[in-house]
Amino acid sequence: MESLLQDLRYGIRNLGKTRGLTTVAIITLPLGIGANSAIFSVIDAVLLRPLPFHNPGVADPRLSD
Repeated sequence: MESLLQDLRYGIRNLGKTRGLTTVAIITLPLGIGANSAIFSVIDAVLLRPLPFHNPGVADPRLSD
């Protein structure tokens, strides 16, 4: 556990030294998460949810008994 904390401190210290990398990482993460959420929402709405048909097996509802 001490090794993990030491690694985290080292990583944070290095991110503080390289401001450009830190800025790119901070901007890239929310953009990636937002794009992933938007794409999943579109796929969920278009492909995963069933279409709003009452009787999907019949082409014309007037023909069903």
